[in-house]
Parts: sequence; C-alpha cells; structure tokens
Amino acid sequence: MVHESSARRRLSQNSYPEDIGRTVETSLESWPAVLAPRLAYFAGVARTEHVTRAAQEMQVPQSTLSRALVRLEQDLGVDLFARHGRTLSLTPAGRTFLASVERALGEVERAAEAVRADADPEAGKVAFGFLHTMGSETVPALIREFRVHHPRVRFSLVQNYGEWMLERMRAGELDLCLTSPVPDAPDLVARRLDEQRLRLVVPEDHRLASRKRVRLVEAAEEAFVTLEPPFGLRRITDDLCAQAGFRPRVAFEGEEAETLRGLVAAGLGVALLPPPPFARPGVVELTVTAPRAVREIGVAWLADRPVPPPVAAFRGFLLGRRGRLLP
Repeated sequence: MVHESSARRRLSQNSYPEDIGRTVETSLESWPAVLAPRLAYFAGVARTEHVTRAAQEMQVPQSTLSRALVRLEQDLGVDLFARHGRTLSLTPAGRTFLASVERALGEVERAAEAVRADADPEAGKVAFGFLHTMGSETVPALIREFRVHHPRVRFSLVQNYGEWMLERMRAGELDLCLTSPVPDAPDLVARRLDEQRLRLVVPEDHRLASRKRVRLVEAAEEAFVTLEPPFGLRRITDDLCAQAGFRPRVAFEGEEAETLRGLVAAGLGVALLPPPPFARPGVVELTVTAPRAVREIGVAWLADRPVPPPVAAFRGFLLGRRGRLLP
C-alpha cells in the first residue's frame, strides 16, 4: 500500500461495532474519531496473530473483525499484517503501530478505572473547597465524623476565597464548596448551614481592649486591616461598617485571617474576623453588639451537574449538620 501525504484524505467511516464501506472526506484532526473504535480489534489480532481466535476471545463476529482490520489498513495507507493463510504476522509498520496502540489503550483503561473508582459510593473521591478560616478546625472535624460511616471515601481538598472556588466548581474542578456569603446564582444550588459571629479584634494595648462588648461605630476612626476585595469577608466588613454609618479606612489588605491578626497584634489597625482556632497573644477580641456582626456559611454545588454517589453522601452529611456545622 502507498502512504497518502495530502492534508485531507478519504477515510472509511466506522459505524461501531460494524464497519460500513461508506467513506467520508475528513481532516487529519479526525484521526482519533476514525481510528479509536478499531484499535482494540487491531491489538487483539496482533496478540493472537489469528483472526478466528481473536474474534472468539473478544466475542465479536469474525467478519466484523476482518472488516475492521481492512478498513484500518486502508485508512492508514499501510499494511499492518502479513497474511499467511489463516494466520497473520505483524509487519514492521504493524509493530511500530502496536507499541503506540498498547500505550493508548492502557491509558484509556487506567482512566476508566480512575473515574469508576471516584464514583464508587464507598471508596470514591470528593473534590471539596472551603474557606481558609474553615481549615484548621471545622473541615477536619467534619471529614473525621463523615468517615466514621464512609471510611474509604477520599477527599481532594482546596482552600481559597469564595468566588475563586465557585469558578473552579464551574470549571469542573470541585464538587462542593463551603463558602461565605452564601452565593445566589442561577447555575448554582446553595444552602445555608450555619452562621458565625464576627469579632472586632484590637491590639492588647488599645483604648477598647478593656471592654468585652463594643458597637462597631466606636471603631469608625480606626485604621482597619482587612482581606482583599475579592474575599467574601471583605464585602461583609464593608457592609457592616456601612450599616454602622462609616466607611472603613483600610490601612492593610491581606489574604489570610491569621496574618491580619498578626498585623493587629503589631498595632497596625483593627479587624473584623471570625473566632480563631486558638487564642492569639497580643490581641483582644470584642463582641460587636451593633450592627449584628455575623457571616452566613453555606454549601454550594452546580445545579445541572450529575452528582456521583460519594459526593451525594457527603453533601447529605453537610446538609444534616445545618445549625451544627461549626465547633
């Protein structure tokens, strides 16, 4: 047979599992679609070097297998087999092609096993995103409790701010995310799970440090250290200050709550933050009496995406923790 070198050629159109003699003109970008259904047939015959035995092993009609091999050779423009009566042997081109085919089929098999394993209700995987402030106590405690009844379920954990996680979820990289504020978007389903009180964090030598409670307006003249604008807690801080009648004077912006506590301890400002996992020296945390300083925590997922069993199980577990999410 002779190689064709043109960018376009006429390839026999496969109707898997039965090959049809009809041909269509197609570009070389279509090679995977045209060749893929025939690769397992080719590998099976190459392994046995006998069409009849290969057809029996693969449980397909011998005529189907023979036609598939003929079409494959026609499309490639090379002989893959030398025929000797009922037996066949690979040509040099066939041996070259077989090495790549076996690698490709191996990758497909591994991919199939991986996605099946991820969907296993007892041993699958959940891609779960959550806020940085949920990472030290809340999420570890939730996963520990969930795994009491689902000990083989695996987790891929991602920490970031809410909007970033929602975009990763839309891109198919996350199954669920624990976020704040609770999102409201037509492509999402979101459920409120709990609320968390925010405290005004001040340096230990601050004029308000001797107090237990404070109205937020009493900090109107203070410099604030806050998370950056994309973070949900930054929007909540701005909204609470607006409710108190002032706009916060932002001195420093960061990406992590404990870094902000460090800046407060250094006397560089005050901050509205959720409670820390452990008491931080150098700061005092005050209850805000007005306005009501809380943030809602919710779980979100895509509205139109199929939910694998392990994800459904963990989602159900989270929904069952409504009002009891936080330590």
